Amino acid sequence: MKTVRICFVFFLILGLAMPAGASNSWLEKGTNTLKSFGMGEKQTGAEQTNLSMADITAGLKQALTIGSENVVQQLGQADGFYKDKQVHIPLPGTLATVKNALDKVGMSSFTDDLELKLNRAAETAAPKARDLFVNAISEMTFDDARAILNGPEDAATQYFKKKMSPDLAEAMAPVVDDSLSEVGAVQSYDRMMGQYATLPFVPDIKADLTDHVVQKGMDGIFFYMAKEEAAIRSDPVKQTTDLLKKLFQ
Repeated sequence: MKTVRICFVFFLILGLAMPAGASNSWLEKGTNTLKSFGMGEKQTGAEQTNLSMADITAGLKQALTIGSENVVQQLGQADGFYKDKQVHIPLPGTLATVKNALDKVGMSSFTDDLELKLNRAAETAAPKARDLFVNAISEMTFDDARAILNGPEDAATQYFKKKMSPDLAEAMAPVVDDSLSEVGAVQSYDRMMGQYATLPFVPDIKADLTDHVVQKGMDGIFFYMAKEEAAIRSDPVKQTTDLLKKLFQ
C-alpha cells in the first residue's frame, strides 16, 4: 500500500508540473498505473479518476490561494509598485506632452511627484484583490482545474482575468479615487497642470488618473500572478505539502 501511495503522489506532482501539449492525459496515465497495482479492482476507471481529480483540484486551489496572497502582499506595501520596474506605473500617455514641456524648463519635480503618488494609490488599492482571488478560487470546478492543469503556462492567470477583471476594476476604482486624494495625487496633478498652463503655446490636455491607475494596477497584479503560477507549475510540492501529508498519511 505504501508503494501505491508513493506512486499516486508521484503522478499528482507530475501532473501539476507537466507542460501543456502532452500527447496523453497525465491523469489517465496515473490512473492506469494505479490500476496495475490493484487500485482499480473495487472502483471503475471513472470513479478512480474523479477521486484523483478531487484531490488534485484541492491541491491546486491551495497553491493558487497561497500564490495570490503572496502577490497582494507584495504589491500592497510601500514601494510595491513604485520601486518595481516590472509594474511601476508611469504617467498616463496623454500627459507625455506635459512631462516633456515641464522637463525642458526644469520643472520635472512636478511630474515626478505625481508619478510617485499614482503608484502609492495603486499600492493602497491592491489588497482589494484578495477577496476576489479567494472567490474565484472557491468557484473553480473540476473542469476549470483540468483546463488549467492541461493548459498553457498562464492558464490559471487567464482564468483569474476572465473571472475577476470586471469586479476587480469596480472594487479598485473607488479605493483608487479616494487614495489619489489621500496621497495628494490630485493636488499634485493640479499643481503640475497649473505650471504647464503658464507655458506659452501648449495644447490643453486632460487625463483620467483613476482609470489609468486601476488598469495599470490590475496589469501589475496579473503580471505577478503569472509569475506565481509558473512557480506552482515548476515546484508544486512547495505549496501543497501540507495537503498531501493530510491526504496520504
